[in-house]
Amino acid sequence: MQPPAAGPPPASVWPTVAAVAIAIWSVGVTVFAQTGGWLTDQVLLASGLPTPAVVWPLIAFGNALLVGVPTMLLALVPRSPAVRATGRAWLVAAFALAGFGLLRAVPTVHHELYLAALTALAAGGAAGLRALRRRAEPSEAEPAQAEPAQAEPAQAEPAQPGQAEPGQVQSAQAEPGPVQQGKADRTAAVLIAVAAGLVMLLPWLWVGALGGAVETALAVAAAAAIGWYAAELLPRRFWTAIGAGPQGRSAVRTILLGGTVAGVGLLLLAAGVGQPGGQLAAILVLPPIGYAAAAIGWAADRSSAPVGVLAGLSVAGPLALLDPEEVSLLLAIGRDLPFWAAVGAGVGLALALALGLGLGFGLGWRRAGRPPRLAGRPLRSVAAATVAALAVAGGAVHLAVGQPGLHGERLFVMLREQADLSDVPRGTGPQARDERVRTVFQRLVDTAEASQADLRDDLDRWGLSYTPYYLVNAIEVDAGPALRPWLTRRDDVDRVLISQQLRPLPATVEPERGEQPAPRTPPWNITMLGAERVWTELGVDGAGIVVGASDSGVDGEHPALADGFRGGDDSWFDPWNGTGTPTDNNGHGTHTLGSAVGDTSIGVAPGASWVGCVNLDRNLGNPARYLDCLQFMLAPFPTGGDPFADGRPERAPHVLTNSWGCPELEGCDLSSLRPATEALAAAGLMMVAAAGNTGPFCSSVDDPPAPYTDVLTVGAVDADREVTDFSSRGPAPDGTVKPDLVAPGADVLSAMPGGGYAALDGTSMATPQVAGVVALLWSARPELIGDLDGTARILRQTAAEAGTGGGDTCGDPANLTGAGLVDAYAAVRAAQAAG
Repeated sequence: MQPPAAGPPPASVWPTVAAVAIAIWSVGVTVFAQTGGWLTDQVLLASGLPTPAVVWPLIAFGNALLVGVPTMLLALVPRSPAVRATGRAWLVAAFALAGFGLLRAVPTVHHELYLAALTALAAGGAAGLRALRRRAEPSEAEPAQAEPAQAEPAQAEPAQPGQAEPGQVQSAQAEPGPVQQGKADRTAAVLIAVAAGLVMLLPWLWVGALGGAVETALAVAAAAAIGWYAAELLPRRFWTAIGAGPQGRSAVRTILLGGTVAGVGLLLLAAGVGQPGGQLAAILVLPPIGYAAAAIGWAADRSSAPVGVLAGLSVAGPLALLDPEEVSLLLAIGRDLPFWAAVGAGVGLALALALGLGLGFGLGWRRAGRPPRLAGRPLRSVAAATVAALAVAGGAVHLAVGQPGLHGERLFVMLREQADLSDVPRGTGPQARDERVRTVFQRLVDTAEASQADLRDDLDRWGLSYTPYYLVNAIEVDAGPALRPWLTRRDDVDRVLISQQLRPLPATVEPERGEQPAPRTPPWNITMLGAERVWTELGVDGAGIVVGASDSGVDGEHPALADGFRGGDDSWFDPWNGTGTPTDNNGHGTHTLGSAVGDTSIGVAPGASWVGCVNLDRNLGNPARYLDCLQFMLAPFPTGGDPFADGRPERAPHVLTNSWGCPELEGCDLSSLRPATEALAAAGLMMVAAAGNTGPFCSSVDDPPAPYTDVLTVGAVDADREVTDFSSRGPAPDGTVKPDLVAPGADVLSAMPGGGYAALDGTSMATPQVAGVVALLWSARPELIGDLDGTARILRQTAAEAGTGGGDTCGDPANLTGAGLVDAYAAVRAAQAAG
């Protein structure tokens, strides 16, 4: 008697265990690397330190290396076709992560260039993968051929109405052949994938907003290229290897196992898609579509087309409808873009899982291992109708509750010719200062009108909208990168900057509120400055002086500020939202102005009046919006008026408080606002600016206008008169000692929107207090109005000593504290004595 023939040795479980371990490792490393890299990038940004261009390529390469080595072993060593196919897919995805990650060296401000490069690299990579696969397996050129080993038995499915019974003869047209059936199934599968992809787009059409026309077109092209790469990443041979089990092809195996493996590969691919911040949304959205793609592909005879269609449509949302510059910790307070990006990604994740479950059950699990035929006319018609309905629904969502339109960046064109103000008389006192303002305003306007004429004519011929400026001779043009080379080559143009635009949100950001009541006695900072003694002993409270505040806005109804508003039709300007009365959608502006002129003991000069302008709607600005407000301060104009024709220089405020800076992220370079501050100084307006909150690093006073010599720059000290860690240090980039002075900037109590009060930290809090001291000085001695050098000299000579905090003095203690802690009482007494 012969012994039974030995069967094949049992498959080892260790390759599967290794695959699971490598999957966990790959996911963990990738999520840690991408989120950790983004957080590091944001911390550097908040600290005022630039992220070196090499950082993100290194993160991508390191991430890909840590994933690629084990996946390469998985692709080469095990005997199991499924495990080897898994390793190959993950290895190719790791290559994509490395390659796409290199593109993050492109600055986020040049988003169009990044998208164009991503499109080219992804399409080239997909084409290369296809060529390699066809060379290795030429038989795959005919994927629709039936596989005899897996032919379905005739009795596996009972006859349906309208079909021939067993033994009956049908005409040749009654049942398509295997090739025609496969093509028809794949067509139906693509329609189902398009419908599923449109579902994935819905949350982004709600929470997001498009950029410019070129940017949007490139984002669509990049999404299509990523979809193509995903299809080549998970080709038919991958699904064949994954779905093959001891009992032949299995729906459960293909959808559950294949979807999981595909999800890991798609996560690696997503980690390389989008500039810093944008990939975080893709990491959440892209991986779970693996299950839906597996279900559709199973039903379409293992077609890779559904993966590509679903991946492309899923990634189109983050690429086209999110601005990566706004996915920032700078906007993380309140319901700004980071919040809505998280909402969109979270809803996308839920939709992807629901699609995977629904399609898996509907197309695979109910069929007991046999894929359904998708090519039947009813199912094809339903799929096509669903695509049309979802397309209409997506458009309706975007138009009804989304943010329709194009909201791309603009170009800030600085002209070569700037007004010569060197011979403007520097008279002081109220009347002489008003004459200076009129002279400066007229000369600026005349220079801009004459030098901008040719450029304006050309822009008019092209039908391009634009906004001219005179404080800096410049024009903001509503155009994208395609126009930049032409503008740069013009003889009358000095340089072209990017004017960043914030994309609109689904809902207005609620301002921060204050929970503390009004103080019964002056807070510590007012006492430290001696402001209370100026009011009570010297009888000076800032009356007769107007302070101009450019910030996030002002709550004009706050009890501490309502009575101080100058009023009239030229005391408020909101270039962001067009509000007609003082409003603050953030809280920062209300707090800073309260420290300058607020009553109820919080303001240094409570008797002064104020005017306001919004230059920071949501904590990010651009050169044009900063200029909008500075022009308004030089020559206020009525609501809806023309700054050139309707400016009223005689209504200019005396002192300007500016708790903001314009970094490169917002489009400024080091000298972009220099003509503006020079003009304001020539007009006799005292400009007080925050040093910044990027300490304790030396040479961190670097965001305009803080480094400029014609600006009074303010650092911050705490209640112990020690410079705070966050206060930016000098010297300025040109070697000038900065800041000029320091003032209380830690735990400063002031007004907040809604009538309450809160204590905040920052050089933003110190700056308005120095502006208030200038208001006290000029109120006490009006002949000092417009005498910027004389006023600064008094403040420096009467300043009290301030501590350096025991840290690095940056070569000179003055680079931390300037001349010292401003002393309102000593300064006003000195001014009165000199008069």
